[in-house]
Amino acid sequence: MSFGKIYSTEGNPRTTSLFIIAKENGLDVELVPTTPGQVSEEYKKLNPLGKIPTFVGANGFVLTECIAIAIYLVSQNEKTTLLGKSKEDYASILKWASFANTELLPALAGWFRPLIGRDPYVKKNVDTAIAKSKSVVGVFEHHLAKNTFLVGERLTLADIFAASIISRGFELVFDPEFRAEYPNTTRWFNLIVNQPIYTNVVGEFKHIDEAVKYTPPKKEEKKKEAPKAAPKAEKKKKEVEEEEEEDVSAAEPKAKHPLDLLPKATLTLDDWKRKYSNEDTRSVALPWFWEQYKPDEYSLWKVDYKYNDELTLIFMTSNLIGGFFNRLEASRKHLFGALSVYGEANNSVVTGAFLVRGQDELPAFDVAPDYESYSFTKLDPSKAEDKEFVENQWTWDKPYEGKAWADGKVFK
Repeated sequence: MSFGKIYSTEGNPRTTSLFIIAKENGLDVELVPTTPGQVSEEYKKLNPLGKIPTFVGANGFVLTECIAIAIYLVSQNEKTTLLGKSKEDYASILKWASFANTELLPALAGWFRPLIGRDPYVKKNVDTAIAKSKSVVGVFEHHLAKNTFLVGERLTLADIFAASIISRGFELVFDPEFRAEYPNTTRWFNLIVNQPIYTNVVGEFKHIDEAVKYTPPKKEEKKKEAPKAAPKAEKKKKEVEEEEEEDVSAAEPKAKHPLDLLPKATLTLDDWKRKYSNEDTRSVALPWFWEQYKPDEYSLWKVDYKYNDELTLIFMTSNLIGGFFNRLEASRKHLFGALSVYGEANNSVVTGAFLVRGQDELPAFDVAPDYESYSFTKLDPSKAEDKEFVENQWTWDKPYEGKAWADGKVFK
């Protein structure tokens, strides 16, 4: 019998502990994939800020805030030892959970998010986040020098919750050098993530050999300019400087996108994007699209990532899609589509459907340096299976090749 649902993303560090506790207590809790920033007005009735996680019980009870949800799930077992032996233990468990949630995770996020493309990379900010992370981990290190567990002499919610939070660091940036610098924290983390209560949900944890590194986007080579004629000797220095400034500002006009040369289409892409964003996709937006769609003006394409065997965590794959979309910016007014991740960590695929101005995919996609990492197959919407594929990729409510939808992004 279902105990309730948790709205979150797969592998979210604030949610992992919730599923660990639920399984330990024999509670049937379903994950409802929910991406912050892409939530519906209905979801905001449950969580007004549109954040995750949110718990909705089978009895209609709604609860937000990860620590509150964790306490609620643990307390379903009246004989649990995860909340400690005393009031002092209970207060200490809340202290460590709050510390991990409000101090550790934001610091770690400031470190790794820019490295994986989720936030803009500003070296000064990343360096500040690294220093903050080390300071916070130092608190764990000092405490764990004399303690096996965070609270008391046995495993508690504090350990499960904090290990779930700090796991992001061990997954992405805590390389061998960092682990050697914080041996007590590493020892404690290894102890917790190898407990059956943890591995039954998360599986075996493998440490990284090298921290993720920031890879700057590819820059186009600047065209070599013809050497400028030397200024006449009699010119004043100020006049020369003004002349050079004028030369810099008089840049060549920006080259037009090749798809700008096509005749004006009867279907305005912005109209479709607004319809898709504001109306129910299956019942309203898609019927409108097929009425307006003209195959001589636009083509439809199946887009597949070529290296699915290299994909690991779902959120990292989602970031890969986001980076690809960022690099398609120059073609935004000629493109609409969605790419999704189907499956689970270490067993997923990326596929999607795109509407492209014109009949060839290359002019739209080759603006992204990594477009060759994807394969493109032209679709024929007069075929039922191709039309169904497009609709499924734009609605995200159907599995693909036996794999459940895990995450996705829309390019519009």
